[in-house]
Amino acid sequence: MGTIRKNALMSGATSYTARIVQRKFDYTESRTFDARPKAERWMKKREKEIDLDIEQGQKPIPRSVRATTLAQAIDKYIEASRKEIGKTKEQVLRTIKEYDLADMACERIGSQEIIRFAEELHARANLSSPSTVGNYLSHLSAVFKVMRPMYGIQLDEQAMRDAQTVCKTMGIIAKSEKRERRPSMDELDALMAHFQAKSLSRPKSCPMATITAFAIFSTRRQSEISRLTWRDYEPDGIRIWVRKMKHPGDKEGNDTLVELPDPCTAIIAAQPRSGDRIFPYSADAITASFTRACILGRAGVDVAWDVQVEFVLSRDLVEFHKF
Repeated sequence: MGTIRKNALMSGATSYTARIVQRKFDYTESRTFDARPKAERWMKKREKEIDLDIEQGQKPIPRSVRATTLAQAIDKYIEASRKEIGKTKEQVLRTIKEYDLADMACERIGSQEIIRFAEELHARANLSSPSTVGNYLSHLSAVFKVMRPMYGIQLDEQAMRDAQTVCKTMGIIAKSEKRERRPSMDELDALMAHFQAKSLSRPKSCPMATITAFAIFSTRRQSEISRLTWRDYEPDGIRIWVRKMKHPGDKEGNDTLVELPDPCTAIIAAQPRSGDRIFPYSADAITASFTRACILGRAGVDVAWDVQVEFVLSRDLVEFHKF
């Protein structure tokens, strides 16, 4: 199965190339050494490793990728991605590295290991819903899809598909349920009162009352609001370009011209032109302020931002708050 070839180099020195051929799997592997005993030792060790792979019913795995763990593959995926993969996806992939599955060699991860990982997710606090587990596997499947053709790292894409099928059939993963939750008028009043009080005590803080009202009427996300610019705001004050607007199918591009209802144009008109952006605050700052208002209980409510922006305020409430 293995042969050693003696090579005469231009310098006059000699090298030895050990070559292993496994015809059943159409597999070849070679390595060159400066001494024949080194080539023989390597060849014998590799032949034993290849025989073990065959006994286990799998194609021999190159030693160069044998030690690659899933955690290392995830790092390669994140580093190599030239397009924006999104904060949520990157955070999920980094969280997966905390599990035992991430310490396994990639070639040893099959559908059973992935299914056990999905079941393990249910035991983690705040990650027990089938939809959340489904999102974790979906993000991880992207790593399985590209590692073998891109780096030769033996992650089995079919094993991931099989695991997802089983998990879906057994109810381990599921699509997110349609959200029915809407904030009440009392909750909105409490939120706005909290934000206005904070603006009075800290005038330089993020104007959350204004931003929340704009979000409710425009139904735009935090990141989209933070990217709005005066340059993209049309002179008639009716439409604005939303750059990189989120789309469920297409993850990049999606610059979209949207119409704005009257309350939004009034809010924009009241903003000072202090820079390129209409709302010169980061999405993280907006999220943090909104989350604190809800979770810390100062507003007396527990409303998630994505629920909030789906609710359309009535004109009566706008007049009530004098936006």
